[in-house]
Amino acid sequence: MDPKTPYGGPDLSGLRIDERVRTSVMGRKTKRLIAWSAVAVIIVVGAFFGLRGRTAVVTLAEARPGGDPAAATLLNASGYITPRRRATVAAKITARVVDVFVDEGMAVAEGQLLARLDDSDAQRRLQAARTQRDATAAAIASLRVNLANAERELIRNASLAADGYASAQALDQARTASESLKAQVAAAEEQVKAADAQIALARQDVENCIVRAPFGGIVVSKDAQKGEMVSPISAGGGFTRTGIATIVDMESIEIEVDVNESYIARVVPGQRVEAVIDAYPDWRIPAAVRTIIPTADRQKATVKVRISFDKLDPRILPDMGVKVSFLAGEQAGARPAARAVVPREAARTVDGRTVVFVDRGGVLERRAVSLGLELGADVEVTAGLSPGDKVVVEGPADLRDGQRIRVK
Repeated sequence: MDPKTPYGGPDLSGLRIDERVRTSVMGRKTKRLIAWSAVAVIIVVGAFFGLRGRTAVVTLAEARPGGDPAAATLLNASGYITPRRRATVAAKITARVVDVFVDEGMAVAEGQLLARLDDSDAQRRLQAARTQRDATAAAIASLRVNLANAERELIRNASLAADGYASAQALDQARTASESLKAQVAAAEEQVKAADAQIALARQDVENCIVRAPFGGIVVSKDAQKGEMVSPISAGGGFTRTGIATIVDMESIEIEVDVNESYIARVVPGQRVEAVIDAYPDWRIPAAVRTIIPTADRQKATVKVRISFDKLDPRILPDMGVKVSFLAGEQAGARPAARAVVPREAARTVDGRTVVFVDRGGVLERRAVSLGLELGADVEVTAGLSPGDKVVVEGPADLRDGQRIRVK
């Protein structure tokens, strides 16, 4: 009979688990847990070192010093050398060229005689106007003599009429004759003034046959020869010249370039510029922005910028091709000094931070950097990088700190 508890149920106090059995079960569970943990650790470590050990093929570039002249370039453009004052001097009248006194390359002063046109017709018109004026002036003398006589006759008739010896009709006739002659004299005097105006016009026609330089400069083109016809408008089926010579004021030489409207905000008046003429590729010419033309070309999406040379040189000629570099120094202001300059492709965004990957003996080192101005295809680095560091500019998108690399 089973023992009973005081409450009438079976007595369980004597039940026990064999200690050897319990130890055996717990040992198996622990060993299994340890084994699975070890496998997980091996997998994680293997994956980590596998990623670190994968060699990436990259392209490197060396960080340049912030004071490098190439680093100061903010924008590049190309254009031509143009003069502000350039004129094709033409005649005001249509006439035949008698003499041309200039040639290409000749220096001329303001007002200097360039050419002489046939003025024979103008001289005849001038002589006719003078003759007409002289004839009218001679008629005035005759009218004034008659007027003096008419005025004496008027006084005599007025005296006789007062004494009752002359009729009123005689007095009126004398007065009419006097006033008529006064009117004729006045008309003749106006005709003389008109003749003087015709003389001045004819004299101007003669003067127009002399072509002078409007300003001092260099003759760059001789457009007419002796014996040719010139005219201010094109005529004669292309056989009539419209200009005598083209003059350029060499003191007004400057550069004209077209800047893409997307980058025009980088250009300001007075900004320093470095120019290189295509004909002299090793000659760097200092210049500065003179003005930005306040309109854009909708076809080319560009804005015209004019640049003045610091010092002119005889080698600088109109219409030469030129390349210019707009320097960033004028816009630097109080910004942090650039420690280095790298290609823009070297800067990446990782976890919301701007970083670059630096080569350390075949192993990548990720560095957080602070960027400055963009300089064309480059960018300034104000913190986090030093000149001479080699940075990755081309490589896989998943580069990691500590990853091995192979330079392409």
